[in-house]
Amino acid sequence: IDALYASLERLTPSPVVTLNRAVAVARTAGPQAALALVDPLADRLSGYFHFHGLRGWLLTQLDRKAEAREAFDRAIGLAGSLAEATHIRRQIDSLLAG
Repeated sequence: IDALYASLERLTPSPVVTLNRAVAVARTAGPQAALALVDPLADRLSGYFHFHGLRGWLLTQLDRKAEAREAFDRAIGLAGSLAEATHIRRQIDSLLAG
């Protein structure tokens, strides 16, 4: 999947494509490698719910809890629906419980 997203990035470069690729990279190369793809997108995706949600998840995997909480809080602020906000609140609850 990573290779397919890398091809798509070359054909139609987009920060959202790179964000989606980061999910695949997290599964194959780990959260640090994925975060290296995600962090440079901050300026272009600062208002995008999924950017902050993914970043929070990656930071949680790296045990960077304070930063993860900030990312999740930002995602809640950008949530477009109650379901999105509820999902992120559950992530925060898990973070606080662990």
